[in-house]
Amino acid sequence: MINKYSDIPLYCQLKNIIIAKIEDGIYLPDSKIPSEQEFCELYNISRPTVRQAITELTNNGYLYKEKGKGTFVSRPKTSIDVKTYTGFTDSILDNELTDNREILCIETVQGKECRKILEIFKVGSGQNIEFAKVIFRTKHDDDVFSFNTSFIPLNLFPDIIEDINSKKASYDILRGKYPLIPVKSTSSLEVVFTDPKEAQYLMVQPGHPLLKITNTITSKSGQVVEHVISKYRSDKCRLVFENYKG
Repeated sequence: MINKYSDIPLYCQLKNIIIAKIEDGIYLPDSKIPSEQEFCELYNISRPTVRQAITELTNNGYLYKEKGKGTFVSRPKTSIDVKTYTGFTDSILDNELTDNREILCIETVQGKECRKILEIFKVGSGQNIEFAKVIFRTKHDDDVFSFNTSFIPLNLFPDIIEDINSKKASYDILRGKYPLIPVKSTSSLEVVFTDPKEAQYLMVQPGHPLLKITNTITSKSGQVVEHVISKYRSDKCRLVFENYKG
């Protein structure tokens, strides 16, 4: 119950009560929680107190709101296990898990339009290299949890757009391309915030925090064959680390 004489703010006490009910299975995933008015009457607290607690729980991923329907319990976060996550997890060229991938857009872009991409692929600025730019999102249990952009050089994979549209498996795309088979990935991780376009596809509000993982994938011959930028919803994913000493 709420203790009005405690040093702990009332909204924090309500947050802890709601979290405990979620963890104990009283409030189940995707179930609707009581309304603000119901919480007010149940715990004899003010609406602003209830609103602050619910807002913070929504921002932290415990709850989500549906306009005109109410507030609901979020599903548990998908774990990204660092032991099994590799730079190939989000790759177009080296990932067989295509069932969870939804292609949003494929277009051809000129390398000269993006100097950074040319630098990543170690292409001279005087060369006119075209890239397939593949924008896709991935899902888990029907939940959208990442927005991805892949760049693949068309001079190395001239049929890649057709291959992706026909949902060709990675091993078929790479068949006969021994020197271009991906073997190494260099990755980086940072926290960024959702822009309006990403928010639309990730089904969140602009400014929502994301885990950005950038992967540069290199072949057996040392050629950069793909560059992938993946942005994971922080309210849907968590990183799991496991280390041994000695």
